[in-house]
Amino acid sequence: MTLSTAALREKRIPREPGVYLMKDGHGKIIYIGKAKDLSKRVGSYFVKRDLDLKTARLVESIADVEFVVTDNETEAFLLESNLIKRYRPAFNIELKDNSRYTYLKITDEPFPRLLVARRNRGGEFQGPKGRIYGPFVRGSSRYLTVGLLRKLFKVRICNRLPKVPCLQYFIKNCDAPCIANVTREKYMEGVDALRDILDGKSSVERFARQMETEMRQASDLGDYERAKEIRDTLYRLDNLRIRQKMEKASKSPDEEYVGIVRDAKKGMAHVMALKRSRGVISDRKKFEFETLADNSFSNFLLQYYSSSPAIPHVIYASEEPDSKAVLEESLERLAGHRVRITQAESGERRRLMELVMRNIEMYVERGYAPAVVELRKALSLSSMPEVVDCFDISNLGTDIAVGSSVRFSNGKPDKDGYRKFRIKTVKGQDDFAMIGEIVRRRYLSGDMPDLVVIDGGKGQLAAAAGALAGIGLSSLPCISLAKENEEIYVQGAGEPLVLPRRSPALRMLQHARDEAHRFGLAYNRSLRKLTRP
Repeated sequence: MTLSTAALREKRIPREPGVYLMKDGHGKIIYIGKAKDLSKRVGSYFVKRDLDLKTARLVESIADVEFVVTDNETEAFLLESNLIKRYRPAFNIELKDNSRYTYLKITDEPFPRLLVARRNRGGEFQGPKGRIYGPFVRGSSRYLTVGLLRKLFKVRICNRLPKVPCLQYFIKNCDAPCIANVTREKYMEGVDALRDILDGKSSVERFARQMETEMRQASDLGDYERAKEIRDTLYRLDNLRIRQKMEKASKSPDEEYVGIVRDAKKGMAHVMALKRSRGVISDRKKFEFETLADNSFSNFLLQYYSSSPAIPHVIYASEEPDSKAVLEESLERLAGHRVRITQAESGERRRLMELVMRNIEMYVERGYAPAVVELRKALSLSSMPEVVDCFDISNLGTDIAVGSSVRFSNGKPDKDGYRKFRIKTVKGQDDFAMIGEIVRRRYLSGDMPDLVVIDGGKGQLAAAAGALAGIGLSSLPCISLAKENEEIYVQGAGEPLVLPRRSPALRMLQHARDEAHRFGLAYNRSLRKLTRP
């Protein structure tokens, strides 16, 4: 059952910054958002009448709303990000690329273990309780060498402490706390050293130096077995030390370029992040999310960088995100250094951003027919003309006049969208007025296309545009196609547009026009047969 406005008022949501959690009828969190004014933002969902379809679907599913007040917007940003990661609500932005990262866990046990931490479908970490470290980039030393880390720090791998030592003890990978071969205090020295490295408080280099000192001391004391054991451990460290140096070198990328393209038709946003380290492009990631409720570019950036092992000092964005200052402050808290979000104005940086945007456009265009993509570019439309309606008048003589409308979906005829009209309000052969009538009648009941095409020239286009404006649809793109020279007339343009004869976009428009003519003529002929004496 949807939450009523009366029930919402009873909750007395404060006019303070914070986070709101929307739940369905089963008590499951389905959306988490932040607000500068909780009462105003939450209330807006239930009073707006012009919600997009996806947000309307969310509102219909809301049975309850909870909230958490914060001291300021920055804390609301960070809390929202943490809660989304924890609960993974169905309507929030979910970074599909999260599989690129992994987490490690040191368990809360008397003799702790090092594990790869895994999440269940609800986003909770599974397995025994413990401290989580990460995320780490796939390919980083910490992920690839979990087994090596266990060996280096003598961390046990057994699920339960056995009563007898296992193979790991005999190959000197574990000191066998299971048989009290090592005290807990001594065992924890290795665990604490590992924690310091995972926390970033220490480095593998520092640990190696300590072991080299211990190896010399053991040798001086004549404990050659211990010295040999440390030497073998140092040999194991070599690979890890090299990897950590490489990782540190790329830990603070010089720059990152993030572009966003919205597909309004499908209610989706496509984002690409391009990383450049020391002048070289080193990584590229692609994401997409639904543009419903408060899912925004700003939300994406916070979710993306709060899951990233490193946050760059400079982020070049294709557009300025909303609440930019609060977002920068939130990222600075996570990064521990200043973060600046700006736009690439000129030079090489601008060319890199243009490269990012071209790549995103390619992803968006893959879901559409080439003719649809070309038509959008030719007409400079804000969204893909996936659904195109074409109108024609069939007027044979003065006694019977009809109109037709055919629909093309993604470049192909969609017979469910075909409509036929018998002219009711126009007397005589006034094609302009007839066009106005059938366009108005077609859209009084809704079912909007992305583009309206009229068979004719300037006069027919003006008649159709006037009819659309008369029913409040002046923003709906409308063009006409004149048959003689295949010229495309666009509202507000001084000269007609002429596309190459082999253009997929032109061929689609011609197909739609011919289909509208065929469909209208067939209707006209059928009516004439019925009225014949």
